[in-house]
Amino acid sequence: MEANQYRLNEWSIAAGGHTRAGLEDNVRLDRDTLAASNAALVERAVALCEKYQRPVATWQQACDILGLPMV
Repeated sequence: MEANQYRLNEWSIAAGGHTRAGLEDNVRLDRDTLAASNAALVERAVALCEKYQRPVATWQQACDILGLPMV
């Protein structure tokens, strides 16, 4: 699962789309390593955003993009 999750995140970011990260989607950093926290998975997604020069949404922007109420 992990390899596909990372690959899909990279494809999405590279294509100008959005992605999400966290333990609810995937619990591993790689085949042999469990993610210690959501932060580890988010940091990996942020690194992909930096690689492709894409901005990272704030939680407020994410709510707006997804049409969710801000609570």
